[in-house]
Formats: sequence, C-alpha cells, structure tokens
Amino acid sequence: MANSSQSLRRAALLVSAVAVLGLTTACGDGSGTVSSPQTESGTAAPAGGDTTADGSGTPAATSSGTNTGTGTGTGTGSNPTASGSSTSTSTSSGSGGTSTNSGTASSSRCHTSELNAKVGGNDPGAGQENFPIVLTNASGRTCTVRGYPGAAFASASGQQLGPDPQRETGATVTTVTLKPGQSAWAGLSFSNPEISGAKTATPATLVVTPPDEKDPLKVKWTNGTVPVSGNASSVRLSVFSAGTGA
Repeated sequence: MANSSQSLRRAALLVSAVAVLGLTTACGDGSGTVSSPQTESGTAAPAGGDTTADGSGTPAATSSGTNTGTGTGTGTGSNPTASGSSTSTSTSSGSGGTSTNSGTASSSRCHTSELNAKVGGNDPGAGQENFPIVLTNASGRTCTVRGYPGAAFASASGQQLGPDPQRETGATVTTVTLKPGQSAWAGLSFSNPEISGAKTATPATLVVTPPDEKDPLKVKWTNGTVPVSGNASSVRLSVFSAGTGA
C-alpha cells in the first residue's frame, strides 16, 4: 500500500509539471521563449492638422503655378500652339488705323492726353439711332486703342443723365494701331425715344473715356434728346474699330 501511495503522488506531480509546461509554451513564440510586444513599421502623421511627413510645417508638395490670361488668340495655321501667334490685319483707307487680333497688353496704348474725341453723324435705321464715337491720335507717336470706350451723357452742370451704357457682346475685340492723325471709332446706339416711349433728357455733353484710361474727354452733344429711363432706354456701346465709322 505504501508503494501504491508513492506511485500515485509521483503521477500527480508529473501531471502538474506537464500542465505548467503547456501554459509556458502558449505564452511564447513557439520556441520556448516568451515574445516581446509586436510593432508595425512606419511613421504616424503629426497631429494638429500638419500634413507634412516630417512635421516641419512645410507641405511635402506645393503648387507654385499662377493662372494668367491675356486674351490673346494664338496659333499657326490650323494647329494652335502656345507659342504661336496668329494675327489678322486690316487697314482701312483714309485716316483709319490698323486693326490686329493681338491681345497682348502693351505700354504703347493711347493716353487721354494724346487723343481728340468727337461724335460723328447719326446713321439711323430700324428705329435705332447710331452714332460713331471717334478718337483721333493727336500726338506725335504711334499708339493703340483696344476694347470699349467709357461713355455717359451729362447735363450742363456735369450730372450724369441715365444709367451707364451697356456693352454689346459677341464682337471680336481687336487692337487698333493709330499713327499720328489716324482714328478709331466705337458705336453708340439707342432706340428712338419717340418710338420706344422712353423718358428722355437733352444732354449738354457726352463724356468719353478711352480704353484703360481714367481721364475722360468731353464732347459737345448736339443730337437732341436721348433715353434715360423707362421702356427700351438702354444705350449700347460697341468695340473700337479702325476708321471713323463714316
């Protein structure tokens, strides 16, 4: 019986040793060694909205391009290119300047002090009154005008009559080169007030501002009443072209 009790105790101790060994192996990496905590390689993004890889505050990639536009139509032949330049030149007879499609800004533009202004004769049609605003190069150098004039009717006291004229859309804008003595013209049109029923006023002057200039020229207005409010009272302006509009 003593031998049997000793055998039972030895068997129990053996079973306990095997259980402890099993637990140790389950907590290790399979080689009998307990594994250290596992980590993932890489760098966490900085907090606080900093999107840089190194947290320095400098974006990893920046865009330095600037959108610019000159309104220039470019191209050679039928295949437009960024570096080509296609211009169409038309020279009017007499005192008119030369028009080109080049839209590149130039320091050669005509300044107010170099120009004389006048309003040409009316060319009525289909209930419309149509007048050319004519700018003439009075300087000793060649200069250019491009785009629309500024214009407003004014009373003898200088008060503007009616709203600002509207610009006609859809026309091709050209650069008009004026040699000394040459002219460019832009159209001034409105519906005949007697037909449209618009309210009218009789201006003393037409105030004309050349393109890209701030100082105006004053032209005596001798063509009667103009619409200033009500039905069909809009006054319209067209772009400058070479010549006098006659």
